Formats: sequence, C-alpha cells, structure tokens
Amino acid sequence: MNLLATVMIIAVTLSFILAIVSFWLPQLSPDYEKLSPYECGFDPLGTARLPFSLRFFLIAILFLLFDLEIALLLPLPWGDQLTTPLLTFIWATAVLVLLTLGLVYEWTQGGLEWAE
Repeated sequence: MNLLATVMIIAVTLSFILAIVSFWLPQLSPDYEKLSPYECGFDPLGTARLPFSLRFFLIAILFLLFDLEIALLLPLPWGDQLTTPLLTFIWATAVLVLLTLGLVYEWTQGGLEWAE
C-alpha cells in the first residue's frame, strides 16, 4: 500500500470517527452569562448586537477573493511544470483576464459602490 492511499484512509477514517462522536456529545445550551458580552470586567456600554453594513461585508468578501487569487497567481512561474514559458504566460494571462472580467462585472452591477 502506498503512502497516498494510507494517508487517504487515515483521513477518511478520522473524519468519520469525529463526525460520529460529535453526534454523541451532548448539546449544551448556553446560559445568560455565556450570551452576555464581556468588556474587561466592566458592564457593557452598549449592545453587542449592532447592525452591520452589508455593503462593507460584500466588499470585504470581494477583497478576500481577489487577494487569494492574486496570491495563488504570484508563484505560478516557479511552480508551473509546463513545457514552455509561453504556455505559462498564456495560463497567467487567462487567469488575469478572468479576474479582470469578474472585477468589471462587480463594477457594472454596482457591487463596488460604497454609497448609493
């Protein structure tokens, strides 16, 4: 049995065991003390459940998506095992075109507008 098959069997078995054990553990309902906010021993100055801007959340998600894609794109020339540098350039250009199309789509749909 090779190493990859052994690791896969261990991962699947461990995942299955942890999923079964999580159903057997009791579901504890939190009490009032666990649900109340804690501010360094002081009484809270305001409510902990403030409204959150959905626009800010969407822009943060877009930033994370584009940042992750760029972080995956940067090591492409070193990690790519393609036969020619031209093929690597074509793949990198395709990824950048897809990123640009996604950005243009979000821009035209108004997803990047902070205030309406």
